[in-house]
Amino acid sequence: MLDKVDFAILGFLQAQARMSNSELARRVGLSESACLARTRRLQTDGTIKQFVTVVDARKVGMEITTFTFVTLAGHNRKTANTFVDRIKQTPEVLECYNVTGQWDYLLKIVAKDISAYRDFVIDRLIEIDGVDKVETLIVLKSEKESFSLPLDMPQAKRK
Repeated sequence: MLDKVDFAILGFLQAQARMSNSELARRVGLSESACLARTRRLQTDGTIKQFVTVVDARKVGMEITTFTFVTLAGHNRKTANTFVDRIKQTPEVLECYNVTGQWDYLLKIVAKDISAYRDFVIDRLIEIDGVDKVETLIVLKSEKESFSLPLDMPQAKRK
């Protein structure tokens, strides 16, 4: 069970994951050792999945972002597991969601350019056993990107 201090820790770390433990402890009103113990517990229990650096895709040459819908030919666990296992090994696929509706999966994919994306779809995506249909939405411009959950911040000390 998470309490208000846990939510405060999560909120501050979502905003600035590189915050030092001493600064975090000061902001949430705990000793450094107690704050570190809570943060480690949140990592151990899987509440904090990982700490990452968010890189601007365009600044590293990834000009194309797509949302790609995929339908599988067979709707059985073996086909789905095969598809998901292959997608997990594919670095161009940033996110993969099993969804409801006419499609089975929604993928967020990045590529260097439209030709690289086309090659990815033809040479790798539709070659996965069980892939039946693919439809792509190309992102023209990202208006908002966030990696923080909308947590209710308790009355913690704010900067």
